[in-house]
Amino acid sequence: MTQDHQIVTAFLGDTKLVSGNRETVTRAIEDRYPGDLGAILVFDDATGRLTDLDYWDAARSTPTPAAGRPRLGVKAREVTLLPRHWDWLAAQPGGASASLRRLVETASKGEPDAKQRRDAAYNFMSHLCGDRPGYEEALRALYRDDDAAFAELIADWPEDIRRHIGHLLGR
Repeated sequence: MTQDHQIVTAFLGDTKLVSGNRETVTRAIEDRYPGDLGAILVFDDATGRLTDLDYWDAARSTPTPAAGRPRLGVKAREVTLLPRHWDWLAAQPGGASASLRRLVETASKGEPDAKQRRDAAYNFMSHLCGDRPGYEEALRALYRDDDAAFAELIADWPEDIRRHIGHLLGR
């Protein structure tokens, strides 16, 4: 998933501010909370990890030149494969680059599995919930797939946080 289509959610303390693609969230935060930018935490919904947004000042800065074919939007990256992998890729229609793009597109369009969802919930919880009552027990219940115990342990946590955890878990 490209950064343009990445869904993120912003929190100020226990309150969910806004959720959406990176640009939408960035603009909403700049418009509504200009004085609180340093206190706002933004999470990638796919991973539950903290992420940074490019606010107006950063967006106006001069972009750094990239290797590759920047006019076509191509940036150089490095992939390490065994010779037999390169041979297989070269034999595919369109060559190695086209084959890798197809493989990545197919894999990225799939729904996250239960482990990815649990890990995203864990990452989010580790930033906003570590000092909450029942945190460690809730993590254990989460990874045991004990939904009833998990729900009971987080029942007294702020509603926005509980809802976002549920969202990350696909509930």
